[in-house]
Amino acid sequence: MLLDSAHIQEFEAEWKNRKGKRAGIPPIVPIYTTEDAVGILQYFVPCRYEEKIQVCEGIEIRFVDAGHLLGSASIEVWVTEQGVTKKLVFSGDIGNTNQPIIKNPHYIKDADYVIMESTYGDRSHGPRPDYIKELTAIIQRTFDRGGNVVIPSFAVGRTQEMLYFIRQIKAEGLVKNHDNFEVYVDSPLAVEATNVFNRNVPGYYDDDAMALIKQGINPISFPGLKTAVTSDDSIAINVSTTPKVIISASGMCDAGRIRHHLKHNLWRPECTILFVGYQSVGTLGRNLVEGATEVKLFGETIEVQAEITSLAGVSGHADCEGLMKWIGAFEKKPKRVFVVHGEDTVTDVFAARIKDELGIDAVAPYTGAEYDLLTNECLQAPEPVRVTPKKAMQRKAATVFERLLNAGRRLMLVIRHNEGGTNKDLTRFTNEINNLCDKWDR
Repeated sequence: MLLDSAHIQEFEAEWKNRKGKRAGIPPIVPIYTTEDAVGILQYFVPCRYEEKIQVCEGIEIRFVDAGHLLGSASIEVWVTEQGVTKKLVFSGDIGNTNQPIIKNPHYIKDADYVIMESTYGDRSHGPRPDYIKELTAIIQRTFDRGGNVVIPSFAVGRTQEMLYFIRQIKAEGLVKNHDNFEVYVDSPLAVEATNVFNRNVPGYYDDDAMALIKQGINPISFPGLKTAVTSDDSIAINVSTTPKVIISASGMCDAGRIRHHLKHNLWRPECTILFVGYQSVGTLGRNLVEGATEVKLFGETIEVQAEITSLAGVSGHADCEGLMKWIGAFEKKPKRVFVVHGEDTVTDVFAARIKDELGIDAVAPYTGAEYDLLTNECLQAPEPVRVTPKKAMQRKAATVFERLLNAGRRLMLVIRHNEGGTNKDLTRFTNEINNLCDKWDR
């Protein structure tokens, strides 16, 4: 992942610098390069789940499966100081239950202190949708129109989930009249991540995936699955007019080969762009989900005519109930739970819920707070300086302004559609636009 990220940074810096040089703009330097990434890899040490490791004198650790991604972990830490040993648990990102392929989160039984995440501390995923049924319907109607299903997907985790679902769809023949349809994974990182999944079956796959393995079935492979590694491989995908599924990174469409596939498919009304993950404010993916009528890709304006849809509820994160189940599994109540990794209001709300429902002392510490873990005393608790209201206002403003921009793009589209209209209608339309501009021009 480091190498892939570094490559993207180098590529985008080179592309921007080529354009910037002509405009006299100072060159952009990547945050880190592939050389930097290669240099840091020598310091990585593989560790197995459930294996206690002495880091140095007085500190021991053990990784357990967090159920978020393949290889994700919560960390148990034993710290000995002044002859006293305390156990700390860092939750890491806690996974959603019943995800395809990987196991559910491992529940830890004891700790003196817990530092836990709260990403979805105030939200529920709701009832689990029938992903197979919904994905089948999307593929069926798109193929019937003669189009492609383009899936922007995170290379690690989400891509493999999509392959798992599609394998079942193909095995059960759920898509009619399009036998042996092709599925392309176009992301070098996703291809390598899929290979990592295939190399790490024992001890990491869940019972359902292992049942398929025992029958000689690879749960994330099937006839018609093709991978694109080189640029030429990627370009060739859009040469064929046969309906296909294209899975490509990045998941929010801000980088990677997915942008090329959007360029070739967004303007085609027979195609579908299927989002299978959260889209952050300000990203191209979010703009498309919120109804953008045209976007700019590689300096070219692309009209959005494809069907834009989402597969709701797909998440690798535990929701508020999953988080409560994880912390509630401690048989001996921790002395204190530090709630972190969430928005300010969410951490406070979730800490209060732990106190109220489980009777565990929980706090959402702010910058500058200090605690003595030998005595369980708070040494310093500065007045909280919240940043969430400002961020919320910025998000709201960004969202509203993006809607305004989308309205402007739609207006341009309507203007183009009126080409060839009568002089009377065009004059009236022009006057209405000018009146609107006069009202709001500041």
